[in-house]
Amino acid sequence: MALSSNGRIPLSGTMAGLEGKKWRALDSCNGRELMGIRLKKIMIRTKVEAADVKRHRRRVCMSLTTADFASQAKIRGIDLQERDSRTVVAVILGGGAGTRLFPLTKRRAKPAVPIGGAYRLIDVPMSNCINSGINKVYILTQFNSASLNRHLARAYNLGNGLNFGDGSVEVLAATQTPGEEGKRWFQGTADAVRQFDWLLEDPRSREIEDVVILSGDHLYRMDYMDFVQSHRQSGADITISCHPTDDSRASDFGLMKIDNKGRVLFFSEKPKGDDLKALEVDTTVLGLSKEEAAKKPYIASMGIYVFKKEILLNLLRWRFPTANDFGSEVIPASAQEFFIKAHLFNDYWEDIGTIRSFFEANLALTAHPPRFSFYDANKPMYTSRRNLPPTKIDSSKVVDSIISHGSFLSNCFIEHSVVGIRSRINSNVHLQDTVMLGADFYETEVEIASLLAEGRVPVGIGENTKIRDCIIDKNARIGKNVIITNSEGIQEADRSSEGFYIRSGITIISKNSTINDGSVI
Repeated sequence: MALSSNGRIPLSGTMAGLEGKKWRALDSCNGRELMGIRLKKIMIRTKVEAADVKRHRRRVCMSLTTADFASQAKIRGIDLQERDSRTVVAVILGGGAGTRLFPLTKRRAKPAVPIGGAYRLIDVPMSNCINSGINKVYILTQFNSASLNRHLARAYNLGNGLNFGDGSVEVLAATQTPGEEGKRWFQGTADAVRQFDWLLEDPRSREIEDVVILSGDHLYRMDYMDFVQSHRQSGADITISCHPTDDSRASDFGLMKIDNKGRVLFFSEKPKGDDLKALEVDTTVLGLSKEEAAKKPYIASMGIYVFKKEILLNLLRWRFPTANDFGSEVIPASAQEFFIKAHLFNDYWEDIGTIRSFFEANLALTAHPPRFSFYDANKPMYTSRRNLPPTKIDSSKVVDSIISHGSFLSNCFIEHSVVGIRSRINSNVHLQDTVMLGADFYETEVEIASLLAEGRVPVGIGENTKIRDCIIDKNARIGKNVIITNSEGIQEADRSSEGFYIRSGITIISKNSTINDGSVI
């Protein structure tokens, strides 16, 4: 069935083909549709002598079928209009300085941090946009954006990457403009969008009705058009995607109080004590079972929003022109004045905001079955095309682990770990509970031999090395007979001069650093 340019089903053309035809009889009308399910038997009787009663009955049957089709088509047209992704633009926030993810963010933006062996965090919202049919995407960047820009150019370049049709992916870097106000960098999430809000009034954005605000450092899989459709059906000015949570983690998030229809009454950022208890809600209102609602009486904001375009422009320009942040300023202040709706997302979602959450989210990918998986053929996660060869494994044992492409494993034992692209792990190495981010380049056999002859360390992990509870950043060089286990249980340490840090009890080998032969950490 052809669709018109506005996504609606045109009835006039369909019905026009029926005009002028003498429909004398239908073999059966019950349980059939005129369109959609092909009628197997349509009997057209040419004899006008048929009984008047039969003729009347058949006309009624034809009339009901046509009316039913028109009604269904109208409903379907409304549904298609609500899911028209051409009227939606996504804005992905590149994140702040990422201090809680330091030292992984020492030379890269949070969304550029590798995850799952072969991906980067930015690939999550980008892939969700692609799988949702949203092909107009802006990405706001500011801190350490070089590697993020490079990855986006390689993975989502319209010329030689993914095909976005008439859409676009544009990186909007923080920049200075004329005037006193133009000298400021992004002061927060709302300020970042405000500095580029003029793009929403660009002629290319004339069809845009709703703006989806996304974070670049979360791990989840979501159909954003389901989110937008819920927003449009409710008639809300703003819709917040929320995640049910329990007492143990509730105070880590911004929480919402809702009424029995899911409307947000007020919002509190990371409440504690009595303030936390006051935000308990009946989450069955959002669709949870009574058992699950009892375990998770709080709803946390995921930092994912849908705004009506005109409402967003009004809030940023006129209502709250000095507000810098959506979560702590704009949303709480808007709750009493605007219709804000909570949209339940009761699937896997993790905010990769700390070293501990990054470490645990990566290792959780090795579970059987994992709570989140990159292996979904219907909704794949996209990333840069690297054209790397398959991993080569010689006489090694791999248990509950992920080994990314282009790696070399030789006579080693990998246990409950994630090994990134182009990793080289040598003989008698034992890797346990470790996230290895891989390498950006290969060293040839000649180069490796030359380094070893000079007493230097090649990229990768040398022979007889034991590593546990560790994150190994890219291009790290770990020598022979090294032990990295943090046996003393140190929680925090800055040993950057020696090539590593300890954060939340996890040892982090810095990017491009060298750990010499025989070292013990």
